[in-house]
Amino acid sequence: MKYQLKIIIGSTRPTRKGPIVADWFLKIAKQHPDFEVELLDLKEIDLPLMDEPNHPRLQKYINAHTKKWSKTIDSADAFVIVTPEYNFGYPATLKNALDYLSVEWSDKPMGFVSYGGISGGTRAVQELKLPVTALGMMPIPQAVNIPFFAQFINDNDVFEANETLEKSANVMLTKLQNWAKALKNMRENAGE
Repeated sequence: MKYQLKIIIGSTRPTRKGPIVADWFLKIAKQHPDFEVELLDLKEIDLPLMDEPNHPRLQKYINAHTKKWSKTIDSADAFVIVTPEYNFGYPATLKNALDYLSVEWSDKPMGFVSYGGISGGTRAVQELKLPVTALGMMPIPQAVNIPFFAQFINDNDVFEANETLEKSANVMLTKLQNWAKALKNMRENAGE
């Protein structure tokens, strides 16, 4: 069985490096045959600041962009967020994207690829775990944290990971697949 994995690029900054990191991770994710992978770039999706009048748990969406976002997220079995760290936290675009929905996120695993300076984005991931958990998701403990990430980007803007980062990515994806299988089974049998 194939599990639908959505990789979400969290940064929308004009000079962002998130797509470079995400492209590297996407290539590794595609090597995991049990995942069907889709890359979601919040800059391209361009959700406005939350503009729905009803609480997301009601799923009474009035805007086309929300309905499209809902369908995209609902179809997923697992997620990986690729995020930088801004001032010990994650980008506001990620919070906005999470807050648009509720039911669509629930009972699905979330992995993290973070990048930054000395902390490798770990503080952003810690902050993200709060809303992710509140949405009923399972933030998995295995992660890819990339300290001083610019050293891995070559002159052609290609991310060249070391062995440790490659191993971290594969370990996280294996665990994410295990959680995707368990939680999909739980979602499918919830009505019994």
